Amino acid sequence: MPPRRDECRLVLRWAASGDTRRDSVQRVDRTALITGGTGALGRAVVAAFVADGWHVVVLDMRPAELEGAEVVEADLGDPERVARAVAAATAAPGAPLRAVVNLVGGFAAGQPVAGTPVEVFEAQFALNLRPTYLVTQAALPALVAAGGGAIVCVSSRSALFPFAGAAGYCASKAAVITFAQVVAREHAADGVRCNVVAPQMIDTPANRAELPPAQHDKLTPPAQIAAVIRFLCSEKSAPTTGATIPVYGGP
Repeated sequence: MPPRRDECRLVLRWAASGDTRRDSVQRVDRTALITGGTGALGRAVVAAFVADGWHVVVLDMRPAELEGAEVVEADLGDPERVARAVAAATAAPGAPLRAVVNLVGGFAAGQPVAGTPVEVFEAQFALNLRPTYLVTQAALPALVAAGGGAIVCVSSRSALFPFAGAAGYCASKAAVITFAQVVAREHAADGVRCNVVAPQMIDTPANRAELPPAQHDKLTPPAQIAAVIRFLCSEKSAPTTGATIPVYGGP
């Protein structure tokens, strides 16, 4: 049974420049599946993979126009809808799935443990871990069938150096690291690698608004993080799996 329109919708977005981009995307022989591709980091990651010649499919809960990429709208917290979206995203003939990039996540903080309702604590796991788990789970058979590939998950410096008032955020991001390490061990023999990048504050308009101008140099440009993610999905990083890579530019 095909998915309902509100469950999974494949939207093809091509550059207005014409057929050159479309033809080049159709000729590539590998697919990268990227979640959360409509955010600041997501757009940088999509652009990096498109520039590197990948067939790029983005899973997101909101529609968007991303040059050179396909967008599949889906609720990434629902197992059935994720499975259908991943199946649709990996159906390109001649372009097997070779990379999965899990970018979906969010931040909430402000209360100590004693004042944080358990529902608020659990909501961070539903946002930061559940989509990563479901998408990885659904994509692993395709990666194994393709002969191997790479998975990159996004954690945070706060998972390694937690701070007060953010138990749910820090714990959920730490869980992402442990989850990735388990996947790396379970699928090493299949040629599937799984690594984590750990940013701190990314250079976005929202983060710039929160910091005084004198501290803007502490923000990491999305394109720099995207370059590390692309490297971790390339054959050049073949010996690397189960690693957590800091991408915050300082100690």
